[in-house]
Amino acid sequence: MEFIAEFCQNHNGDFNILADMVYSAKDHGASYAKVQHIYSDMLSFREKFEPGMTNIGAKKTLIRPYKNEYERLKKLELSMREQLDFINLCNKVGIKPLTTIFSTNSLSEILELGYKDIKIASYDCGSENLINSVIGNFDKIIISTGATYDDEIEKTSLQLKNSNFTFLHCVTLYPTPLQEYHLNRMNYLRKFTNFVGWSDHSLVEKDGIKGTLASIFYGADVVERHFTILPSEQTKDGPVSIKPEHLNEIVEFAKLDKEEQEKHLNDIFPEYSICLGLQQRKLTQNELANRDYYKGRFI
Repeated sequence: MEFIAEFCQNHNGDFNILADMVYSAKDHGASYAKVQHIYSDMLSFREKFEPGMTNIGAKKTLIRPYKNEYERLKKLELSMREQLDFINLCNKVGIKPLTTIFSTNSLSEILELGYKDIKIASYDCGSENLINSVIGNFDKIIISTGATYDDEIEKTSLQLKNSNFTFLHCVTLYPTPLQEYHLNRMNYLRKFTNFVGWSDHSLVEKDGIKGTLASIFYGADVVERHFTILPSEQTKDGPVSIKPEHLNEIVEFAKLDKEEQEKHLNDIFPEYSICLGLQQRKLTQNELANRDYYKGRFI
């Protein structure tokens, strides 16, 4: 099992915090240290998400003012120099650096930085141009599939048929309740690639890492979770971010054989089968609202 420690913006734009996260993720067993290639100037202004806009019919629309989001992202930017230092630090300590690409305009910078593997976020799983741009440029392509329709997943798998790629099941509810995991979805994704996994956004204070352990028991080859070394209230993603001690427990659990894993789950989470759910399912209204906002968020 490979583990992606998703730093996202949990570094708060401070390279010293980012560096400490790299060391901690490595020390506690992560395979990848991951950031996101985002600049505030990439943000798209779309009037429908501004205050004062009204919903049309029964469709749910997020209200996310451009100005507020721009200012939030501006404080979290990593310069090219800091990103290069991040990669060099990862290579020095022996953890693989990873970033998420959100725009074809970012490809040349990301290649210049020297990333070997690349991540595609859920909302871009069906973005044909972005997928095409990374093919042939990276050793491995890791794609989350949350808020994505089955026909989009199937089309993307055909685009990637000659590539080394991993599909991660994901439910784009923040946080994700355990009964909404639908881990059986990994069996559907395995029709397209031998490498599948789970990107987890559950609420740590309420559910800890129980669902993550269940995903490993049910066959996840790769697990991605937000990771922080700060108190959960100090970052936007803190409530769904695990701490170093959680990461260590996840990695140790993955080393157990299936019988030992099952015994441990029965001890701490006897109802773990609630995470199985459906292989194929309709997206909820909240997932559709998130898709509506995040798909096309960046230029």
